[in-house]
Amino acid sequence: METSRCNKKTPITNKEVILVDKFDQIIATAEKIHAHKQGLLHRAFSIFIVNNKNEVLMQKRASSKYHCADLWTNTCCSHAQYGQKTIETAAQRLRHEVGLASSLRHAGSFIYKEKLNNGLYEHELDHVFVGEIDKIISPPNPSEVSEIKWVGLDKIKDEFIKEPNKFTPWLMPALNIAIKYLHFQPK
Repeated sequence: METSRCNKKTPITNKEVILVDKFDQIIATAEKIHAHKQGLLHRAFSIFIVNNKNEVLMQKRASSKYHCADLWTNTCCSHAQYGQKTIETAAQRLRHEVGLASSLRHAGSFIYKEKLNNGLYEHELDHVFVGEIDKIISPPNPSEVSEIKWVGLDKIKDEFIKEPNKFTPWLMPALNIAIKYLHFQPK
């Protein structure tokens, strides 16, 4: 398997992730570092906040992130937490990472597995959520996000084709689900 461009080697906290099967049924929980070292399938989410100009609020991950640091990605992404609905965790992480509140809608999900340069694996069943800005609560959290910007959907695709090493490996499959969802929503 080819390695991705995510190669930072900073420590992972001991938070747990939810291990699932390919049908998103809970199997167990595991420490995040263990799940990433072993490439265990776990539940995650990706959020896309869009505006009325068909732009997505993109974030550049902080340089302290344990993988994919300093790469551009969707508005917010993280792991679901045991005992909470995934959408609840997603809304909390959106506030924590980017300082935004939004009503989120589930757009779909996908599974991917990516070997990272630092010996870890991303193997996630990723739930994709979309929303619009309801309220700016605070500036982005610098321990999570180093920069944010609005980018048009077509421009994201063009930039990804030209320079894929600037983006996280889950961005395009998640974005394609978000675009398909947005395309079929009534205006």
